[in-house]
Amino acid sequence: METILFVIAAAGCSIQAIIGLGFFISCVWEKESNAMMVSGIQFLIMLGLVIILFYFKAIGVFKTNFGITLLILGLALAAGLCVFLIRKTRPNQRALAGSSGLIVGDVQPTDERDIVFARNRTLRPGSEEYDTYYKMRPEYEELDAARRQKGGPLGHPGAIDRPHDRPNVAKFNPPAHPEFKGQRVELNPGSASTRVKGYTLNIGANLVGICEINPLWIYSQRGEIFNENWDDWGQKIELTHKYAVVFATEMAFDLVGTAPHSPTTIASMGNYARGAFIATQLAAFISNLGYSATANHLRHYDALLVPLAVDAGLGETGRLGYLMTKDYGPRVRLGAVTTDLPLTPDKPVDIGAVDFCKICKKCAHCCPSNSISLEDQEEVNGTLRWKLNAETCFDYWGKVGTDCNICMRVCPWSHASTLPHQLIRALITRNHFSRNLFNQMDDIFYGKKPKAKPAPEWARYE
Repeated sequence: METILFVIAAAGCSIQAIIGLGFFISCVWEKESNAMMVSGIQFLIMLGLVIILFYFKAIGVFKTNFGITLLILGLALAAGLCVFLIRKTRPNQRALAGSSGLIVGDVQPTDERDIVFARNRTLRPGSEEYDTYYKMRPEYEELDAARRQKGGPLGHPGAIDRPHDRPNVAKFNPPAHPEFKGQRVELNPGSASTRVKGYTLNIGANLVGICEINPLWIYSQRGEIFNENWDDWGQKIELTHKYAVVFATEMAFDLVGTAPHSPTTIASMGNYARGAFIATQLAAFISNLGYSATANHLRHYDALLVPLAVDAGLGETGRLGYLMTKDYGPRVRLGAVTTDLPLTPDKPVDIGAVDFCKICKKCAHCCPSNSISLEDQEEVNGTLRWKLNAETCFDYWGKVGTDCNICMRVCPWSHASTLPHQLIRALITRNHFSRNLFNQMDDIFYGKKPKAKPAPEWARYE
């Protein structure tokens, strides 16, 4: 009996020590000095427990009643902790219902002309569209005019890393509507879904899912103009496609870690370009099967991609307004292709993100423009969610000349995809107790307001 209990205890302590060592190595790789120190201490404590356990065994402590009692109590405590960490807590039924589970009132489709990007990138002072829009939305005119006076959507020369140069912007105009080049191939929905998902992952996506399109998430009117097609501005968006293939690409951990400095924009634009490539290639792939398809990417959106991604089972909407994925947290960019190709939709998922965000609030505490709510979810346009203040957020972008990404950087779910962090994500996905525990541990290891990390040498601005 004593030998069996000792073997179990020794195995458990050794596994804990190995996990502790793995976490220390992960922190070294992440270049997190405080986390290195704390994880190093944690590993030494775990290693010390293993040594003490074997020492007690060598001197015969476990042959006494006290020793056996101590061993049993230790195992019982460890087993209880494991149960608390591993057990599956009650699922979030709203999350399992997808975006429709968050509808609590009357939802009006979003006018793309009202999006802060569309107003500030597209409208040209003196144009007919400019006058038409601000007669319709006078409350935005003074705010947007002040931005333009500073030099445009991303501000004037004086950006955070290049004080005497232009902001970090790029022009990129990929197509949205590939031409049909082949005869229709008859596929059943299951086979078509397998082909479409496999192709999407093969050309660079990290995550992919399929959903039926809820018309509420289709923009009502066109607001973004990139190729001088001004006849489209303000036109009603008609979309007859039934399905959306939604995908996510992981943003580089080391570049996001520099936010709000310029290398994080390299990650953003690189992923937008990658997403545009995937979307246009996937749309062409479906078109060559003989079906209609439209690519949704940074230069053409027919729909709000976050609710579509939720319905496609890629994750949940977090406090910061981004999609929270199980594998990468919010450290992703989204793209999609809408189509009439019959497909098999995926089911929405409950990864515990809403519960975690209720506990965490780190993105809100770290937001330099106070654009992220610290309060509970509220009804916004008929949906239950956290409301991001897009105006103050965009103003900060203009101030620093980048797309900020501080909220993405500090999110505990955004850590590198090393084995210890994968284990932690698996636990917080399952369990409310784990969400509380690891939220506190993240503050201890990484700090309540984590600092930006240095950029890789190739991406530095001297």
